[in-house]
Amino acid sequence: MRVVTFGEIMMRLNPEGYRRFVQAEKFEVSYAGGEANVAVSLANYGVDAAFVTKLPDNPLGAAARNEMRRFGVDTSSIVWGGPRLGVYFAEKGASQRASKVIYDRAGSSIALAKRGDFDWAKILKGAKWFHFTGITPALGGECPAICLDALKYCKAHRITVSCDLNYRGKLWTRAEAGKCMAKLVPYVDVLIANEADAADVFGIVGKGSDVESGKLDKQGYVSVAEQLVKRFGCKKVAITLRTSLSAFDNLWAGMIYDAKAKKAFFSKEYKLHIVDRVGGGDSFGGGLVYALISGRGDAEAIEFAVAASALKHSIELDFNHVSVAEVETLAAGNGTGRVQR
Repeated sequence: MRVVTFGEIMMRLNPEGYRRFVQAEKFEVSYAGGEANVAVSLANYGVDAAFVTKLPDNPLGAAARNEMRRFGVDTSSIVWGGPRLGVYFAEKGASQRASKVIYDRAGSSIALAKRGDFDWAKILKGAKWFHFTGITPALGGECPAICLDALKYCKAHRITVSCDLNYRGKLWTRAEAGKCMAKLVPYVDVLIANEADAADVFGIVGKGSDVESGKLDKQGYVSVAEQLVKRFGCKKVAITLRTSLSAFDNLWAGMIYDAKAKKAFFSKEYKLHIVDRVGGGDSFGGGLVYALISGRGDAEAIEFAVAASALKHSIELDFNHVSVAEVETLAAGNGTGRVQR
């Protein structure tokens, strides 16, 4: 099955190890973005995955494209042009010190893209699934309209759509996000969120939960999912459940709610000791899309997605370099981390 993802890929720059920005004497270069991360996950699982964006026609744009090709992602529909590649700086947190991200992506090629840049009939030919996140319309300009064009094409041609709300307060306000995403989410079949997204974007909260304190009432998220389904008509809503004990140690689980069956399924909970948290939500999305397109039921799908994301937290940088077999082994209960000989 062919899956197309659409969004921005950026250069990621981070200090060595756990150094702070003010300590950095050099930065490590990698490439990443919400939808790009999902495409790499899917390609790792053997899916025919394509990534669509607009990149500057220069060596940095080529480097970002080549990074995707390196992992088997189809980049043939990338549009070339515009002034620059977006950049973000990542400072990894430790213990009680939180991770930090600084964006330098204003005026990037994709942020300045035009609706006419993308021929969705050609791009989505043969596709069965389309994935984007709330980050892409947050880039502003014509990006919301470009997303809507793609979604309308998907609706007309029965292409399943998934979306991770992925609210980014550094890109737009809650009011702006709510107004824009309310126009896009009615086209979404599978909606993905974390414990804060539904509240930030749509003002929908889970009873008994306090995101800032790390207290989560899992049953409260069934209500969140039901409200999202009622408002937007999504077929499924998946929510990640993170209890943050420190920058290093989190509890991690997930839930998927099926609108037709009116039933929620919760995964087992993992105790994570984190190597790199950035990209964790995208690895969940990639795992969920793979599980659903491979015909797994909701209960098995949420276990696969959460296990995939748990493994990603042990991997440096954004991409989730794991196989289906590794995810299935963890989902089946083998999480001791013993050496495999």
